[in-house]
Amino acid sequence: MNPGERVWDLGYAAGWRLVRALPEGSARRLFDYAADRAARGGGPDQLRRNLARVLSTTPGQVPDDLVHASLRSYARYWCEAFRLPSMDPVRLAERIESSATGLGNIHEAVERGKGAVLALHHSGNWDMAGVWIAQRVGPPVVVAERLRPESLYRRFVRFRERLGFEIIPLTGATRPPFEQLTAHLRRGRIVGLMAERDVTRTGVPVTFFGEPTRMPAGPARLAIDTGAPLLPVNCWFTPGGWGFHVGTPIDTSGGLQPTTQVMTSRFATGIAAHPADWHMLQRVWTADFEVER
Repeated sequence: MNPGERVWDLGYAAGWRLVRALPEGSARRLFDYAADRAARGGGPDQLRRNLARVLSTTPGQVPDDLVHASLRSYARYWCEAFRLPSMDPVRLAERIESSATGLGNIHEAVERGKGAVLALHHSGNWDMAGVWIAQRVGPPVVVAERLRPESLYRRFVRFRERLGFEIIPLTGATRPPFEQLTAHLRRGRIVGLMAERDVTRTGVPVTFFGEPTRMPAGPARLAIDTGAPLLPVNCWFTPGGWGFHVGTPIDTSGGLQPTTQVMTSRFATGIAAHPADWHMLQRVWTADFEVER
C-alpha cells in the first residue's frame, strides 16, 4: 500500500468512528456543510450535465438549487452510511416497511422459489433497501467493486456484511460473479445490483432520457437465464426517512436489449420523480465519454 492509499484508508476509518460518535444532528450538519462547500461555484460539472438530461435542458439552465439539493442528498447518504453500523436494523426495517410500496413483488418472488433480481440505481439510500431485505427475507447477495487500497475494500465488505449482506467481489474471486449469482438465484436467493452505470463501457445499448448510452447486461441476463423476476427498485429520501418502490416484474421474453431498455425506462421514471436524490457524479451517457476521448 502506497502512502496515499494508506492516508485514504485511515481517513475512512477515522470518519466511520467520528460520525458514529457524534449526535445525529451534529453529524448531519457536518455533512451538510461539506455539501454546501461543494455547491459553491455551481457544483460539479458532471453532476450538472447529468441533471440537465433529466430536466431536458442545458447544463447552464439547471437550477443551482437543484445541484445544491443533490449534493446535500449525496452527503446525507454518506452520513447515514457511516452511522449505519450503530443503528438498530430491526427498527430500520420497521420504518422502511411503513412507507415502502411494492414489497409484495419481492414476497411473491420468494414464495415462487426462484429468487429475484433487484435492479437499483444510485438514488436515495439503497443500503436501506438491503437492510429491509436482510431483516424480512434473508441475506441479499450483492456485488462489490474492488476498491483500492485493499484494506478500504475490506472495510466496505465488513460494513455491508454487518448489515446482513452477502458480498461477491466484482474481480479477484475464484469463480466469475455471474456464475455465483446464477447459483444463488437458483437457490431462491435475492440478488441486488446497481444497474444504471456501465463501468465496463461494453454494456447493452439503450436510450436514457432520450440519449444513447449503455447499461449493464447483468440484471437482464440473470433474469433471462434463471427465470427469476427482474424487479426495478427506486429509492429516494423523505424529510424524516426513506421512500422505496419495488416495481412489477419486467417481461424478459423479448430478449436482452428490450429487457434492459424497459429497466432503463423504469429507472428514468423514478429519477425524474426525485432528481435531487440521484447521486450520479460520473459520466453515464455516450456523448460524455466521446468528449473524453
